[in-house]
Amino acid sequence: MGSTLAGWLQVIALVGALALCYRPLGDYIAKLLTSAKHLRVERGIYKLIGVDGDADQRWSSYLRSVLAFSAVSVLFLYGLIRLQGYLLLNLGVPQMAGHQAWNTAISFVANTNWQSYGGESAMGHLVQMAGLAVQNFVSAAVGIAVVAALIRGFTRNRTDRVGNFWVDLTRINLRLLLPISIAFALVLAANGVIQNFHGFHEVTSLAGEVQKIPGGPVASQEVIKLLGTNGGGFFNANSAHPFENPTGFTNLVEIFLILLIPFALPRTFGRMVGDNRQGYAIVAVMGLFWAASVALLTLAESQHHGTALQAAGAAMEGKEQRFGIAASSLFAASTTLTSTGAVNSFHDSYTPFGGGLTVFNMMLGEIAPGGVGSGLYGMLVLAVIAVFVAGLMVGRTPEYLGKKLGGREMKFASLYILTTPTIVLVGTGVAMALPGERAGMLNSGAHGFSEVLYAFTSAANNNGSAFGGITVNTDWYDTALGLAMIFGRLLPIVFVLALSGSLAQQQPVPATPGTLPTHKPLFVGLLSGVILIVVGLTYFPALALGPIAEGLSS
Repeated sequence: MGSTLAGWLQVIALVGALALCYRPLGDYIAKLLTSAKHLRVERGIYKLIGVDGDADQRWSSYLRSVLAFSAVSVLFLYGLIRLQGYLLLNLGVPQMAGHQAWNTAISFVANTNWQSYGGESAMGHLVQMAGLAVQNFVSAAVGIAVVAALIRGFTRNRTDRVGNFWVDLTRINLRLLLPISIAFALVLAANGVIQNFHGFHEVTSLAGEVQKIPGGPVASQEVIKLLGTNGGGFFNANSAHPFENPTGFTNLVEIFLILLIPFALPRTFGRMVGDNRQGYAIVAVMGLFWAASVALLTLAESQHHGTALQAAGAAMEGKEQRFGIAASSLFAASTTLTSTGAVNSFHDSYTPFGGGLTVFNMMLGEIAPGGVGSGLYGMLVLAVIAVFVAGLMVGRTPEYLGKKLGGREMKFASLYILTTPTIVLVGTGVAMALPGERAGMLNSGAHGFSEVLYAFTSAANNNGSAFGGITVNTDWYDTALGLAMIFGRLLPIVFVLALSGSLAQQQPVPATPGTLPTHKPLFVGLLSGVILIVVGLTYFPALALGPIAEGLSS
């Protein structure tokens, strides 16, 4: 079977599996977010933490709960990492420096899982399980909880209540993430992903030296990582490592897990607002961008300039030979269009335009389909912008799902779309202005700039992947990227919850002949255009200095 045919079959199988899961999983998530019943174990958790499971919170209280939970999580994880040398199952790994431990704690709590270290050589089993794996669950659940609060803003009227964060957090973990993780951990373990605890395995390091490294509970952590859309790999080679991703089938399963919940959430949105067509419109936009990215990335890695690349028949440098161009490009597009960051190939070795597409995917705001929860709330904010633009063109007050979009709502939406680009561009500019930080680039010129741009884009969008040529384990980069991750995570949540509260207080207005239908192809096209214009106007100069300049000069 040719590689092109195999690639098409993989995409068809993936799309078919996601389509089959879209309705049942989306409906199930809507049910668990709207049910008034609590499981016995959930009631026990509420009692333990002193929460009334039947009491809703104002948006400001919901926000304070998110911030408090995040702050406590950072402090706990930082302490666990710094003290791991005194804890059980530390495997004798050296103590992590304070700035790197702070960066790591921020990274996992912010749902980024950026790693400036080799996972198997810097973390003991206890920290991997009780620290990092726990955050893989709860940080993902926070994203779903926030989008649930935003959807309630559209569905509720004349109220200041948008739900209960602690109830949402508990239910999402116990009823959604944990069951899927258990099921697919068994699937991966049955297909070659190792699942042991104290065993040691001989593997060849990147430097070519044979060394002993601990083989921990990789299968379970791999599923948790992918469902939580995190890139924190147990092995430094991530999903290119045969222990973590042994076959073409496990590679496809991992891509499926990356996309599963984000692509199902638009159905949840449609169910909760009482109009499934709204969900179809949103998932159509997500699907269009995902399909375009997969096609263009595969094309960029297959059709290329350069004598060596043409002689080889493909840009195979940095690609895992078991997967080839098609499966590597499919994984790269899926991981950078979500907030995953897991990789099965070396993005730094992609062709200039292929690598540029991975950066562009993140610059879109990771909305196609985006991170778990964060992708949908990002898309809904852009939908608000699109409706507002349409209202300006026809000279009437814009409405979305029966809610008027006035000055207050547009301020929150505008601040949301400005936050991440500001972090990315300011961080990149400062790094390029400092000679010491420029020295951390492995390459000079346009590619070196792309390495820095990728790092801040990945951090601010809570992705976690990297152009591996940049040295980021320094005091400055650990601090700067840590700030990019925490601000890139929490500031947008502030504006989303404020928008939710503002919408929930409104009385819905009836649709009129002049109301823009937001479930038809016209709106799908309008929303897609707004996304491209917003991203293009914001990031094109930076892309022109990096991957575009490199591609045109090659």
